[in-house]
Amino acid sequence: MSFWDRLFGGRSESAQNRQRLDYLNEALVLERQGDFDAAVTSYRLALRERPDDLKILQNMAIALTKIGRVEEAVRAYRKALELDASLSGAHYGLAFLLIKRGDSTGAAKHLSAFLAKPPTGPDAARWVAHAQGTLEQLRAPSDGASPPAGE
Repeated sequence: MSFWDRLFGGRSESAQNRQRLDYLNEALVLERQGDFDAAVTSYRLALRERPDDLKILQNMAIALTKIGRVEEAVRAYRKALELDASLSGAHYGLAFLLIKRGDSTGAAKHLSAFLAKPPTGPDAARWVAHAQGTLEQLRAPSDGASPPAGE
């Protein structure tokens, strides 16, 4: 802590905000570099400051998924959905994790929620089509075929 900070009783709110943003930005950089374990650590530090930050929760769930920590990713997605049940990205990600766990009913519920309020944007059609196709497979009568592939 600098002399100035000590003189005036600690860090200013803007300095604290910069630190919080640094954890999030650091995590995003680490993910781009492929260091998902370190990114998760940075996301956890960011969550200490803002435990209800939806962006941090969703990004952390994605990083956890990429390193195979499925149960932790499920918890992060569920926490995000507790805070905002309309988060289409969390529904999508959680659905495919539930498929990996063999929970077709739960996956179908989350895919339906995703499709009820799909994202918009240039890549959205691809994700919507994937969700629709997977949901159709989940709802189709079982004929001994293997379950749909997750993301």
